[in-house]
Amino acid sequence: MFSPSPPPSGLLERVFQFIDLHQNEFVQILKEWVAVESDSVQPVPHLRQELFRMMALAADKLRCLGASVDSVDTGFQQLPNGQTLPIPPIILAELGNDPKKPTVCFYGHLDVQPARQEDGWLTDPYTLTEVDGKLYGRGATDNKGPVLAWINAVSTFRALEEDLPVNIKFIIEGMEEAGSVALEELVRKEKDRFFSSVDYVVISDNLWINQGKPALTYGTRGNSYFRVEVKCRDQDFHSGTFGGILHEPMADLVALLGSLVDSSGHILIPGIYDQVAPLTEEERKMYKAIDLDLEEYRHSSHVKKFLFDTKEEILMHLWRYPSLSIHGIEGAFDEPGAKTVIPGRVIGKFSIRLVPHMNTSVVEKQVKQHLEHIFSKRNSSNQMTVSMTLGLQPWMANIKDNQYLAAKRAIKTVFGTEPDMTRDGSTIPIARIFQDIIQKSVMMLPLGAVDDGEHSQNEKINRWNYIEGSKLFAAFFLEMAKLHL
Repeated sequence: MFSPSPPPSGLLERVFQFIDLHQNEFVQILKEWVAVESDSVQPVPHLRQELFRMMALAADKLRCLGASVDSVDTGFQQLPNGQTLPIPPIILAELGNDPKKPTVCFYGHLDVQPARQEDGWLTDPYTLTEVDGKLYGRGATDNKGPVLAWINAVSTFRALEEDLPVNIKFIIEGMEEAGSVALEELVRKEKDRFFSSVDYVVISDNLWINQGKPALTYGTRGNSYFRVEVKCRDQDFHSGTFGGILHEPMADLVALLGSLVDSSGHILIPGIYDQVAPLTEEERKMYKAIDLDLEEYRHSSHVKKFLFDTKEEILMHLWRYPSLSIHGIEGAFDEPGAKTVIPGRVIGKFSIRLVPHMNTSVVEKQVKQHLEHIFSKRNSSNQMTVSMTLGLQPWMANIKDNQYLAAKRAIKTVFGTEPDMTRDGSTIPIARIFQDIIQKSVMMLPLGAVDDGEHSQNEKINRWNYIEGSKLFAAFFLEMAKLHL
């Protein structure tokens, strides 16, 4: 896909040849892992059993590599209906403890989003199916394929009877799609034990920005999620009996939601942009260098027109500026037909994607003050309450860290090109958790292409991405070892 780099020599050449020769075995293992319906989202006992089976498969695989493996019991999950379900164990594994080598910890997850063939899958989502070099199956790209690519890289050094260039640790969970239940608590608990010798953390749980060019990700946006409730009474009203003599909760709510953002996407809450990091010339150049065909992006998104016309503006508003999205209204009549009801109580839901250096508690205060001001101007007799139900800070890494340099060199070796240096507009809490708690360099090194369809029907990973990704991780180990000398 790119002009190839000079062919690797010596050990790296042998590693690459081994991965190429054994790629069908690597695909077969992915097939076995995809076959496990490790859905953490639906809280039902038989799926929870599948999750336990998935974690046991992974633990056995790591033991076969010679890793010491600890499957940590994390207790039970309390569900809103009073039911409890066991949380699958979190795997902590390690290979090597040579004090002269850097220690790299890989984070991954083996749970998946729900999938049913009748929802629009062309094949059975739990039977990995190859079509034109694309490996279709739930979890293929999110996140079983990348976890296995890391394991494939390690197993290649083992098979060639070569010393691993770095010490390796794994933390693998089975509840990421359900909010990483119990993970943060375990990371805090293990900070001074399992994580004490870790120098670098690598996460491979996002995608490239296009179909063919690799990327390195150094930041994600945070998220503050809000509920605004307007209440007259608990029961609904008949619009023929009460229409025209009430402050209607829905009218109040629509006015409140309409005051949050304008038609150009600009957030109207006073002070919301005050903490946003200023744009530097160096950062502006990074956006210019990113390979993104805007017309193809618009076409593949099935969108008539974006709010902005240039690649740089699009990327900046996805990654480095906050955005506000209105998600829905609870308590409103939303069924087919014509029901002449006045809802007595409605709840609007919206969220703000946060960027450096915004702070969730400051944003919460600004949102509440703004909505209280707008509501007071309506002179409504209804009650309004605002609450922030989720507050996740943005994450940014230092791209001058050794592991970013090592990853760039490894990408150049494997793919023959410099990576796109990207940020992610969504929120990946684990990156910030690792950075805050163990205070070590965190890097996101994606393997999947932009069209992999994570969480969607017909999720896939390309065979090329999976196999070249296995080579990339192996080359990364060798580059890390060189930089540590």
